Amino acid sequence: MAETAFLGLGVMGYPMAGHLHRAGHRVAVYNRTTAKATRWTAEHQGSAADTTPFESPARAAAGARVVFVCVGNDDDVRSVVLGPDGALAAMSPGSVLVDHTTASAELARELDHLCRQVAVGFVDAPISGGQAGAEQGTLTVMCGGDHAPFDIVEPVMAAYSSTRTLIGPTGSGQLTKMVNQIAIAGLLQGLSEAIDFGLRADLDMERVLATISKGAAGSWQMANRGSTMVEGRFDFGFAIEWMRKDLGICLAEGERLGAELAVTRLVDRYYAELVATDGARWDTSALIRRLRPGIDPADVETTD
Repeated sequence: MAETAFLGLGVMGYPMAGHLHRAGHRVAVYNRTTAKATRWTAEHQGSAADTTPFESPARAAAGARVVFVCVGNDDDVRSVVLGPDGALAAMSPGSVLVDHTTASAELARELDHLCRQVAVGFVDAPISGGQAGAEQGTLTVMCGGDHAPFDIVEPVMAAYSSTRTLIGPTGSGQLTKMVNQIAIAGLLQGLSEAIDFGLRADLDMERVLATISKGAAGSWQMANRGSTMVEGRFDFGFAIEWMRKDLGICLAEGERLGAELAVTRLVDRYYAELVATDGARWDTSALIRRLRPGIDPADVETTD
C-alpha cells in the first residue's frame, strides 16, 4: 500500500484520512491545530498509521509517495506546501501532491509548475459531497493534471470517494468545482423561493416536495435540504462563509473568462446579508431565511 501523508484534518480531511488508514495505507498526518492531529492518531493507531502527529508539513511528507492537502484557501495551501517547512521541500522525485482544497485554478497551475521543477507530480482535486460524503467515503473528486500522476493516486483516492474523474489539464478540477458551486447557488435560491411560495399558499410542503422531487424539479438539494428548509434547521452541512469563499473564486474566474454570472453574484450578495445577521456558520440552505425571517434555528453549529 502507498505511503501517504494527509495535511489538514478539518471536517473533511479528518474522516478522509481515516478512510485511508482503514484501507490499509500508512498515513502520516499534520494539522496546524496539533490537538486535532493528536486525537486522530489516537483513534487510528496501528500498523497503518504513525503513532504521533508531525510538527511540520515537511516532516509528515518525508518518504510519502502521495501527499494530500485539504485546507481552507489558496494562502492556506501555500503555507503547508511551500517554504523550507512545506511539504514540497521534503517530497521525492516521482511522488505526487494532491490538493483537495477548493482553491483557484491559478494556484493549481502555480503548484504544478513548482512540482515539475522537482519531478513531483501534481493533481488538483477539489471534492464535493460535504461532511456526510467524507464520513461515508462517497465523495466526488474532480481532477486536473496529467494522466501519469492521476493513475498513481486514483486507486488511493478510492478509499474515500465513489467517483474520481480526470477532467483535463491542470486547473480543470478547480474549474469543474466552480461549475458545481455556481449550479448549487442557483438551485438553492430557486428552491428557497419555491418553498416560500408554497408555504404562503398554505400547501403541505412535505407532500409537495415528495411529489415534485420525482419529476423535472428534483435535485440533490431538494432531496437533502428541502425538508430541513421547511423546518428552519440549518445546524449542519456546508457553512455560508465557506460558500462565499467559493463563490468569490467563481466570480473572479468569471471576470477573467468574460462569463456572465448574474445569478451567482446575486446569491453571493444574499449570503452576505445572512452573514451580517450572524449567519456565517449556517448551512447554505439558509438562503430561505431572507424570505422567511421568522425561521430562527436555535443552536447553530454548522461545519465547514
